[in-house]
Amino acid sequence: MHSASDDDRVETDNVVGDDVTTTGGGKPSSASDLAAPPTGPLPYRGVNLAGAEFGDPVPGVDGEDYQFPNTAEMDYFIGKGMNTFRVGFKWERLQSSPYDDLIAAYLKQLDALVAHATSKHATVILNPHNFARYYGETVGSANVPNEVFADLWKRLAARYGRNPYIMFNLVNEPNTMPTEQWVGAANAAIAAIRRTNARNTIIVPGNAWTGAYSWHSSSYGTPNAVAMLDIVDPANNTVFEVHQYLDEKAGGGSGPCVSGTIGSERLAGFVEWLRAHGKKGFVGELAGRDDATCHAAVEDMMRYMHASSDVLVGWLWWAAGPGWGDYPFSIEPKNGQDRALLAKIRPFLF
Repeated sequence: MHSASDDDRVETDNVVGDDVTTTGGGKPSSASDLAAPPTGPLPYRGVNLAGAEFGDPVPGVDGEDYQFPNTAEMDYFIGKGMNTFRVGFKWERLQSSPYDDLIAAYLKQLDALVAHATSKHATVILNPHNFARYYGETVGSANVPNEVFADLWKRLAARYGRNPYIMFNLVNEPNTMPTEQWVGAANAAIAAIRRTNARNTIIVPGNAWTGAYSWHSSSYGTPNAVAMLDIVDPANNTVFEVHQYLDEKAGGGSGPCVSGTIGSERLAGFVEWLRAHGKKGFVGELAGRDDATCHAAVEDMMRYMHASSDVLVGWLWWAAGPGWGDYPFSIEPKNGQDRALLAKIRPFLF
């Protein structure tokens, strides 16, 4: 593992004072200046703005190996009725070595998106899109102990924890590890966040790519439905995240949707688990391709989620952001024109 030079690092522990919140570019504003985040049924509806997490080279070159989403994209989707953006980033680009300071140039890009969203009263979900891995090693392992993962979140919470429009999504899609190992790492991160006095909502995914359809399955070890009951949050402000796609493998492939009701069928077990245990949930990724069966399946899934607003707090389409080209699920405008798929979800926006 390599270290950034001192000129490239930024110390975050002192960014946030007792009564200010950093909203980007190092410019603090009073927490009292920010209106309260939305409430009511399914208060969070939006899209994954992806790009900064992509590309294998680390650190890579901005604009070549990866590309951050931009504020114009946020404005476009806000204008369509969205109010929530999940912004992925690559952990190794933000923190090049364990316990190191965060890297200023990359962090500045996150700051800019946070500042803009806050100014529009939209929510940003910060998401290390790393599949519970750091340089290819799973969190909670001997090579990446829980303390390393907790240190990342301590630094992020110190920087953004006074901003009520920020949610902390611990990581994208943990997989191929014991579920108990993931729960231990997640609890370490949650404890580190809360020790900074940040009370932001924490979004916790499950093991096995956090599929709703497999929430109760034992095919990957202890089911999420069992192990995730051991998640501990001293602030009691945690929601459980699932991803759910509509193709045969349920993994986001571009194949045909199974049926017009597959979305509600795959979500039902997770929703009932939330109700049975007094938990809240978030559908962090969903999508279907542009054909009649998928249109029906997306509408069915949307209606089911909205009918389950007693336990679900929101949903996010996958995906938008720069560089998607002809990706079949993209709702990024192309040549200044809306994508066809956007029309299928607009009736369920604000």
